[in-house]
Amino acid sequence: MKRHNFDRQWRFQVSRGSSGGEGRTSGNAIVDLPHDYSITLERDPNSPGGAGNGFFPGGCIEYEKDLFVPGEWKDKEVVLEFEGIYMNATVRFNNQIVARHPYGYTGFHCNLTPYLLFDRENTIRVTVDNTSMPNTRWYSGTGIYRHVWLLTGEKVHISPWGVFAQTPSVSDKASLVGVTTTVENNSSAPERIAVRSLILDENGGKAAETEDDFEIDAEGKADVKQSLEIFHPNLWSVEEPRLYTLNSELRKDGSVIDRTKTRIGIRSISFDPQNGFCLNGKTMKLRGGCVHHDCGILGSAAYDRAEERKIRLLKENGFCAVRCAHNPPSPAFLDACDRLGMLVIDEAFDCWREGKNPYDYNMHFEDWWQRDLSSMILRDRNHPSIILWSTGNEIVERDGRSEGYAYAGRLADFVRSLDDTRAVTNALCGVGPDPAVSGLSIHQTDIPEEYDYWGEITRKFAEPLDVVGYNYQLDRYERDAKKFPDRILCATETFPKEAFDCWEAVERFPYLIGDFVWTALDYIGEAGIGHVWYNGEKGFLGDYPWHTAFCGDIDICGFKRPQSFYRDCVWGISRAPYLAVHKPEHYGKTPDISKWGWPDVVSSWTWPGQEAKPIVVDIYCSDSEVELFLNGRSLGRKPAGKANRYLAEFETAYEPGILEAVGYEDGTPVSRSTLRTAGAPTQLRLTPDRSCLKASFGDLSYITVELLDAEGNLVPNADLLLYFTAYGPGSVLAVGNGNPLSEEKYVGNQRRIYEGRAMAVIRSNGEAGQIVLTVSAEGIRPASTVIRVE
Repeated sequence: MKRHNFDRQWRFQVSRGSSGGEGRTSGNAIVDLPHDYSITLERDPNSPGGAGNGFFPGGCIEYEKDLFVPGEWKDKEVVLEFEGIYMNATVRFNNQIVARHPYGYTGFHCNLTPYLLFDRENTIRVTVDNTSMPNTRWYSGTGIYRHVWLLTGEKVHISPWGVFAQTPSVSDKASLVGVTTTVENNSSAPERIAVRSLILDENGGKAAETEDDFEIDAEGKADVKQSLEIFHPNLWSVEEPRLYTLNSELRKDGSVIDRTKTRIGIRSISFDPQNGFCLNGKTMKLRGGCVHHDCGILGSAAYDRAEERKIRLLKENGFCAVRCAHNPPSPAFLDACDRLGMLVIDEAFDCWREGKNPYDYNMHFEDWWQRDLSSMILRDRNHPSIILWSTGNEIVERDGRSEGYAYAGRLADFVRSLDDTRAVTNALCGVGPDPAVSGLSIHQTDIPEEYDYWGEITRKFAEPLDVVGYNYQLDRYERDAKKFPDRILCATETFPKEAFDCWEAVERFPYLIGDFVWTALDYIGEAGIGHVWYNGEKGFLGDYPWHTAFCGDIDICGFKRPQSFYRDCVWGISRAPYLAVHKPEHYGKTPDISKWGWPDVVSSWTWPGQEAKPIVVDIYCSDSEVELFLNGRSLGRKPAGKANRYLAEFETAYEPGILEAVGYEDGTPVSRSTLRTAGAPTQLRLTPDRSCLKASFGDLSYITVELLDAEGNLVPNADLLLYFTAYGPGSVLAVGNGNPLSEEKYVGNQRRIYEGRAMAVIRSNGEAGQIVLTVSAEGIRPASTVIRVE
């Protein structure tokens, strides 16, 4: 079916009494998709979503759009595809309910054909209800936050998500591609149809082709299976993500009546305890990170460029795998993984029948799990980047309650019925000694110390899985290999502070396929999970105004955080030492660092008012030794490198000037890094990540704003309010910084600088020309940058 983007110009209104929009019922607002209503609102310390949702309100909102249906569509099929609506969506077409969809993370289709009114405007209305909170454990956003597509085609057509390409035999000499094409006939008569599959290489050259005739019954559906052989294929890999295009066509009487294109990759994957994970026959360890669905300062709005940028940031920082926690991502995210070479664990649910919040997916699981799993797998199964399907995360029923063992098998079997080419996993966290489940008496006092609650209770839950995900179970990797010698493990969540030990285990144990830190990218919600307390604060999450998790290797703007520089050493991808300076005002205090946190350090040597006071400097260094110099004086040389867990600690008295770390191997200096005390701020520097955008709506450029002194040094301690102005065929979509406690909004034209930096996102409006972004601050000369749009 033909796909038409349906994102532009939706009428928008907020229902009366909706949280964040009390008393507003205006239908005059016009919004473009993707759209996140929640990110536009003021955070509220009394929001029912609480810290889990970053103190953002939800709401009940409506979108409306007209569709002119010409008379020549009388013999056509017309379908709407929604990639994602959060949540509890009801879709009406000409006042007819055509779909209800409670889950906020799976796509769905609405057949409009029976209700079409020809030669006139038809009205689509979408109601989104995210008022019952809390319904998730992190920031969800509210609204139609992914793309919408209008699909039109003949009565006989390829079903949406109806093409499935597999690679049952792969080698660099010749590979087989198996293609299953699902065809629908919504007419009242049988039809004789030809299915043609043509595979093109990256340059548009024909790699393989086949065509088959078949007859499809009236009001019927049929799967057409074909096999194509490609000689000397370009295999898809993380290093070289080579893609092919599968053109699928339906022909009737020699004419094409339907066509669709699918990007595919030719690669083989396998899992076993002796070799771990193999890609194209070679063992590969997964340098992984968990990611939530939001796009940082854009909220949940899934712009294609924002999704691609996430993957580029991760690739640049050494990651080769992501785990989509804890729901299916956007198609644009997976497309970027395919193009850029990022392996994926595609995950379905955060809960089953037993909930974790009062209004979460447990309310719908029993009626919807098959439909939502189908949506995820049928939509995503052609992505070569996906290597594992995950049926859930930290499922409460992992100890067997509420038919947990039975459901573990049902979900795994259902996944394999739709796609048996990938492994099935589920992420398990610890279980407590629940006597009712373990079979032990609640009054029993002679429980043997060696009784293994985890092993025995989760044994049946793990049996249907091909790979068992372990969340925060570092101490079990070796012992469980002895208890379950055929078990393949994946560290699906680990603490940032355990990076060294976790990666050492991955390298040592062949059955442990990879390590996925929580998290690779910071995110909104679970506010303060990565906290460092000094003043006796208690609690898992932070109080208002905390709103980001503050646990990511990369912060919400895309800037590297200290743990990312440490991970560079662990993974062996960087040579330069990293100077991590403990804030001198906390010297002598004992920090309470969250399990997901990191020491409270910054890479700065600008501490006015702290002169002559003691200060601690950590150096992350992959070289065997590191020496620290302050204003040319040596403060000593200490062991570093792997033998010392890539960490050396120094203490000195603060004095302004130059702090330099020099790394040594065999007594020879091989690397160095320098920090300089910054002077007064005098200038702004704007650095766009892209200086040229496409002349199509929704392309983005991320502009880093840095505050510098006269010599070009970053000034990390100034507190200035920045003002953003854009002229030309684009606008400021979002502004932000890495401050997890900021009360500022991410929409608008002003934002305070934080640790010397801020971020602006420019969105093109679809016209060619030049966008000029100007940033100003009191007492600082304004700075501008030009973004071409062509």
